Amino acid sequence: MVLQHVWGLFVNPKREWVSIRDDECTIGKCYAFHVLILAAIPAISGFIGTTQFGWQIGVGDPVKLTTQSAGLIAVLYYFAMLVGVFSLGWMIHWMGETYGAAVPLSKCVVLAAYTATPLFIIGLMELYPVLWVNLIVGIPALAYTVYLLYTGVPIMMGISEDRGFLFSSAVLAVGLVAFVALLAATALLWGMGLEPQFTQ
Repeated sequence: MVLQHVWGLFVNPKREWVSIRDDECTIGKCYAFHVLILAAIPAISGFIGTTQFGWQIGVGDPVKLTTQSAGLIAVLYYFAMLVGVFSLGWMIHWMGETYGAAVPLSKCVVLAAYTATPLFIIGLMELYPVLWVNLIVGIPALAYTVYLLYTGVPIMMGISEDRGFLFSSAVLAVGLVAFVALLAATALLWGMGLEPQFTQ
């Protein structure tokens, strides 16, 4: 089962990247046994957290979303992650030739999928959406995701560590731009009347 690599990415990431590379995983298999499962963690956790517990701003009562609103957001969130993984993999594939790494699209998507693993798992924190707790746990998870990217690119793409560093930096920049674009799209959708609905 492809999920077996998750533990290895936290225990010995360099060795696990070699194992992932040698698996020759297809895009379909990667999605079926890794992305579709792990991407559901933050979507489901966010749905439960925002409808059952809510979040507190100052000393007021917790703010909760309606079930219908939270459900729609969770579904959109889930699909955004699925599209995001593939899009980042496609960008890695597209940029590969610049860095002397002509590898199949499937390997690039697998790289993007496994790099995102800590962010998927940390989605459990959304069960109880307390901002300071999420920041304390989320920032190290984000840092480890960046570490996985920088260790995984040279191994998965078959290039030197020097080129891998430059390639990883370019991928990170693309990821940040995509994140900002997603925030802008969210703001536009909210402005068009698709904002979250809160319970009374």
